[in-house]
Amino acid sequence: MSTVLETEEHQALRAAVAALGKRYGRDYLTRVVAAEGHPDELWADAAKLGYLGVNLPEEYGGGGGGIAELSIVLEELGAAGCPLLMMVVSPAICGTVIARFGTDEQKQAWLPGLADGTRTMAFGITEPDAGSNSHRITTTARKDDVTGDWLLTGRKVFISGVDIADATLIVGRTEDARTGNLKPCLFIVPRETDGFQRRQIEMELQAPEKQFELTLDDVRLPAEALVGDEDAGLLQLFAGLNPERIMTAAFSLGMARYALSRAVGYAKERSVWKSPIGAHQAIAHPLAQSHIEIELARLMMQKAARLYDEGDDMGAGEAANMAKLAAADACVKAVDQSVHTLGGNGLTKEFGLASLIVASRVARIAPVSREMILNYVSHQTLGLPKSY
Repeated sequence: MSTVLETEEHQALRAAVAALGKRYGRDYLTRVVAAEGHPDELWADAAKLGYLGVNLPEEYGGGGGGIAELSIVLEELGAAGCPLLMMVVSPAICGTVIARFGTDEQKQAWLPGLADGTRTMAFGITEPDAGSNSHRITTTARKDDVTGDWLLTGRKVFISGVDIADATLIVGRTEDARTGNLKPCLFIVPRETDGFQRRQIEMELQAPEKQFELTLDDVRLPAEALVGDEDAGLLQLFAGLNPERIMTAAFSLGMARYALSRAVGYAKERSVWKSPIGAHQAIAHPLAQSHIEIELARLMMQKAARLYDEGDDMGAGEAANMAKLAAADACVKAVDQSVHTLGGNGLTKEFGLASLIVASRVARIAPVSREMILNYVSHQTLGLPKSY
């Protein structure tokens, strides 16, 4: 993999994280999933080495870097076969939002723990009836005029890691006193808060992070649970969504690289006639094509991360969406071709590729579908009229 576009520090970070990932690998993650556990040992080691909080401010125990550095960590762990999905939501989304918009008290309470891995936070935006349309979110927050508390009511679905997260950053809506319209706001909801209920959703996906449906029934929160400015909720929300897309791209690229490396290794050794099967263009060319698509997707991911870290939210929005789509497509194709290269072995547990068939589809669906990204590019970038 070419790294000429990266700084020496970034190259050193890649090498160090790759070494950590190699110590654990796909077998470790497979054992964790089989035991219905969580990758606590890997999470703790990554935190101890400063990788989990690499994007968070130094004054709160972070590395002082940005999403560019955090995406390197996730990609390299994925390439080793042991990605940490909670990196997408805990340090990338929640950590970023709190670091940029949280009160001093919220930063002190959460950022050190998010940085050293002792605390995690989930992110709750998706709803059963809203799907990708964040403007249809119906989880509402109303203020108790007597106590000043907030009362949240609503439902969320496909929320990752709620069972292990200390809290969930919930996207709700409050009424604008001037217009009467509902506007988005973000609230920190601790896991054991009264009225905050969760139900695990059974998934075909084999991953240590579980998915949940959440029910909020007049969940009472103190005034300080509101993150940032009540009137800047939309800005704060999108400040978290761009890192989410960039990190999803990193997750996809890591998985694609892992699958491709298994296929390439197999194609070099497996002989059916006189030469290894990788000598045949029907095998070699699709693998080469996958490598090209992975490299191209990474370039867009690096562009998105740089724009975001430089504070260009608009430019980052376009690039992050493109990176997420390109990386997801590259991942699906790489996994499919890798399984096909191995033939029957590609479907065995021994080679560990079959489970990636389902996993690779995730990034095409979440956190936003490829069709909605194409909608974004068509009307935001190209200026075409909306169809919705």
